[in-house]
Amino acid sequence: MILLVNFGLFAATAVYSLRMGDGGWMGIDGRTLVYFGGKLREAILMGQWWRLITAGFLHGGLLHILMNSWVLFDLGAQVEEVYGASRMMVFYIVATVAGFLASTFWSPAISIGASAGLFGLIGAMIAVGVRYPTSLGAAIRGLYIRWAVYGLIIGLLPGLAIDNAAHLGGLAGGFCAAYVAGLPAPFRTTGERIWKVAGWAALLVTIYCFVRWFLWFRLATS
Repeated sequence: MILLVNFGLFAATAVYSLRMGDGGWMGIDGRTLVYFGGKLREAILMGQWWRLITAGFLHGGLLHILMNSWVLFDLGAQVEEVYGASRMMVFYIVATVAGFLASTFWSPAISIGASAGLFGLIGAMIAVGVRYPTSLGAAIRGLYIRWAVYGLIIGLLPGLAIDNAAHLGGLAGGFCAAYVAGLPAPFRTTGERIWKVAGWAALLVTIYCFVRWFLWFRLATS
């Protein structure tokens, strides 16, 4: 579902960018990204908090969305297998909010992308090894710490304009949420029902944020 939303919004931003004459499929212009809900410090501080979620579903170009989709397809399946779909949804949204909140306070620049949520999923896998310190847990922890380090190092390379503040915030948000959640019980319990409700709540909050964006977009572009 996340992949479908990402690709749908990317197509919409690319077409809009082409119509505006400022960009296209290989590179979406900044004005379009702001119009479609990208993270913008002054807008968020003025009350458009929904951008902390909508920004995580936007991408700046074809290469950007293809790379993030590849990671999400692979990593998302692993996290869902370990934690279940409900927990994964919560981790992803919490990490996205935490990532773009960190980015908001770090830099006024426009920021977008699924990587805040993706780093949150990496953080969730690291949490397995921290909370369950078995030999298997240690191996999982080591593997995903390397993933995080490699990702952050890539973010330091010049000329890429990568938002490492969003990555770090997402990593911390996903780790904390997963550490609190723990692994699902092998049978249905009250706790598992609560996490199922939480997963639906995360989905509904995301939908609400996009409704708020759409209402604002209509006014901003009318």
